[in-house]
Amino acid sequence: MKTWSAVVLPLLMAVTGSVAAQATDYRQHYAEQWPLSLSSAQSGAYRVVLEPAIYRRAGTADLADLQVFNAAGQALPSALLAPDQPLAQAPVQRELPWFALPPLADAQRNDLQLLTERDTDGRVRRVEARVGAGTAASGQGGWLVDASVLGQQPLAALVLDWADSGQPLQAQVQVDASDDLQHWRSVARDVPLVDLQRAGKRLLQRRLQIDGTTRYLRILPQGSAALPALRSVLAELPPAPATVPWEWVPLQPRTQGKGEFTFELDGRFPVSRADVASTGNSLVQWTLYSRDDADAEWQRRSAPWIAYQLQQGAAGQRQQSASQPLAGTWRDRYWKLVADPAQTGGTPTLRLGYQPEVMVFLSQGAAPYALAVGSATARRAEAPITVLIEELRQRNDPAWQPTLARFEGSPEVLAGDAALQPQRDWKAWLLWALLGLGVLVVGGLAISLLKQKPAPSA
Repeated sequence: MKTWSAVVLPLLMAVTGSVAAQATDYRQHYAEQWPLSLSSAQSGAYRVVLEPAIYRRAGTADLADLQVFNAAGQALPSALLAPDQPLAQAPVQRELPWFALPPLADAQRNDLQLLTERDTDGRVRRVEARVGAGTAASGQGGWLVDASVLGQQPLAALVLDWADSGQPLQAQVQVDASDDLQHWRSVARDVPLVDLQRAGKRLLQRRLQIDGTTRYLRILPQGSAALPALRSVLAELPPAPATVPWEWVPLQPRTQGKGEFTFELDGRFPVSRADVASTGNSLVQWTLYSRDDADAEWQRRSAPWIAYQLQQGAAGQRQQSASQPLAGTWRDRYWKLVADPAQTGGTPTLRLGYQPEVMVFLSQGAAPYALAVGSATARRAEAPITVLIEELRQRNDPAWQPTLARFEGSPEVLAGDAALQPQRDWKAWLLWALLGLGVLVVGGLAISLLKQKPAPSA
């Protein structure tokens, strides 16, 4: 019994320690890593745009073998986002003129007479407010905001900025809109304005949702709560659509015959457009297919489209058809063009278009940070980064974005091509074998003890 324990236990400890070390050292599981340069060292979140070399080194179709690590080798919370998510332009903000209004009772608000001085564009230069009947109430009267400077641009919201008095603020306001300063329509009621501080943290609500086009807005208090000392009013305009450049990967046919041309893509690019180029004039109807396995069935990725190319004039001016959008985004390795008619002149060049994706990660632990890529075994745990971005934009500023990070220098080789090969975990198998052997030894000893006859009693 002691002999078997002296042999089995050290082996079990050695194998267990080796497996644990292998699980914690990420360098053994990835092909290479790219160092990241941070544009600001104080940011809590960063975004890095993927480069072609990352797509070419990735091993999985969903890019799950991409992971950001810190200097201690710890995996950082990260997520792969579509190109327009983190790069979408933040809402445009523009400062608007505003004017203080006299305090009014609720019954007098429709009797408010605004004597305004406006320029030729209709913008308010001066406001004099008078009450049509009765006596003005005590307290604060709210504000008049001149949004005529925006023209016909839709207004998403107003963002108020007030001085920090150190006093807690909990008030409610109503928002009305007008195009002539005489006829008003209600936009929102019971809108909270909040400014609370506790233990060094600040809860701030200063955004008034508008969603429309108007020339003038008035913000009036509800209830008896005091309004803050206003400093400025910002107009928040809807963000413009993100403009992400297209990247193109040209491919030459690997095989061809009877109007069919096959191609092989050397990376996990998120392909969503296709184009065909030729050396001379051409007019061909093409259909595009793809598959990720050389033995799988071809799947159609586009409807048949007419692609043409025409060179004319002495200067050789070239005109060609537009690229073809695909029905989805595909990362397949193998692609095929089928021509109609099958007899085509020349050999086509297939151009596959994609928009680079973005890896967003949180900063934890010490820099430098690095993006590891290429693994047959490691998988990234997707963090809810999009939820975090929306939360931070609501709490801080609609223009908030993760700070930019860039790839710096050349990649560092880790496990190389071996990390992309399917691994046989022989150490785990050895561990299970030793455990099974230990069970057999213990069982054999127990059986032998049971078979022993008890010594006769004296």
